[in-house]
Amino acid sequence: MTAESARALETYLHTHIPLSAAMQVAVVSAAAEAVTLAAPLAPNINHRSTAFGGSVSTLAILSAWSLVNLRLNAEGLHSRLVIQSNHMDYDAPIESDFTATATLADPAAWPLFIKMLQRKGRARIVVQSRVRCGAVTGGRFEGEFVAFRLDGAT
Repeated sequence: MTAESARALETYLHTHIPLSAAMQVAVVSAAAEAVTLAAPLAPNINHRSTAFGGSVSTLAILSAWSLVNLRLNAEGLHSRLVIQSNHMDYDAPIESDFTATATLADPAAWPLFIKMLQRKGRARIVVQSRVRCGAVTGGRFEGEFVAFRLDGAT
C-alpha cells in the first residue's frame, strides 16, 4: 500500500464515518491479506485511564470493514457493505495507543463470497480482528459483514 492510498482510506473513513476522525484513527497498513488501523489512547480514554471499550470495538469494526471494502474494490465490485452481527472479547486493559488488525476468518471463503455477490446480488463473510497494545492482545473481534451489489443485480 502506498502512502497515498493509506491517506485515501483514512480520508474516506474520517469523512464518511466521523467517529473515526474523533478517535484519530490512522491507517497503518492495508493489503488484501490484512488491514491494520491505529488509535491513540488520549481521545479514546475511559474513567480508568485505559481505552474505552466502545473505542476498542469501533477500531476492530473499522479495520474489518476496511479489509472487505478494500478487497471488493480490488475485484471491481461496486457494493454497499454493512455489518450484520459481531462479537467482541476484551482480554486485557489497553493502557496506551492501540491497533486493530483484521483478516478474513476463513480466506478460502472469499471466492464463494464473490460468487454469491455476483449471482445473488448479496453475500456474507466473517472477518476477525485482533486489538493490540504493543505485544498484548487487548481484544478479539469477529463480525459478519453483508455486501449488496449496487449495479442492479438481483
